Amino acid sequence: MLSQCIAYPFRSANPPTNVTMKHIALLTLLFCSLLIYGRNPVTPRTATWSSIYDQLRLSKVGLSRLAFEYALVGIQNMPKQPSIISIADMSQPSTSKRLYVIDLANQKLLFHTYVAHGRNSGDRLARQFSNEVSSNQSSLGFYKTMGAYKGKHGLSLKLKGLEPGINNNAFDRTIVFHGANYVSEDTIRVTGRLGWSQGCPAVPNAICTPIIKVIQGGTCLFIYSPDPTYLRESSFLKG
Repeated sequence: MLSQCIAYPFRSANPPTNVTMKHIALLTLLFCSLLIYGRNPVTPRTATWSSIYDQLRLSKVGLSRLAFEYALVGIQNMPKQPSIISIADMSQPSTSKRLYVIDLANQKLLFHTYVAHGRNSGDRLARQFSNEVSSNQSSLGFYKTMGAYKGKHGLSLKLKGLEPGINNNAFDRTIVFHGANYVSEDTIRVTGRLGWSQGCPAVPNAICTPIIKVIQGGTCLFIYSPDPTYLRESSFLKG
């Protein structure tokens, strides 16, 4: 089946000249993911939201279309589907601004900034993920934002992991959204990467409070990576 779906986009003897190989590869990957895992991101609501990716030119700021489409699939499994979603695209290295806060209802990219991953998840690129206490790794998947509080990192935001076996130990691990000095361009210049967290999605101090004020109280955070185990096991991505 995989070989069939890979061949699918190339069946036409005269492919349109305005379709680049990059676009073909991306569409192939999306088609294969949906075919193999049986996931259908298109509903009346998400079909409209899906167009936002192109309207906001999110590819220009580095957001993977797959990450965005999977995010739309996953929020359908939340009891109250939020119109604001934050996507941490861990398919990108930490030297890239890979956190996107998107207002789907008003079709706006509200924030685009750096976000750290756990120290045991990888160097510049997060490759390993865990739900275990003391793993110091990031956990993939869908989270519900809870209440804000003031802790050792200043204003921080509690996160509830929604996926059993994947990120539901967020409370026990004290995985929260917070600011950190090591999430900065100065750190990148010195070390060639962002600093690491203990698994929390940490952001630059200067922008942390404005983001928390927007996303607190029941919006969605989706931490994405094209990790085969996660894509196979996540119930949220089954549509």
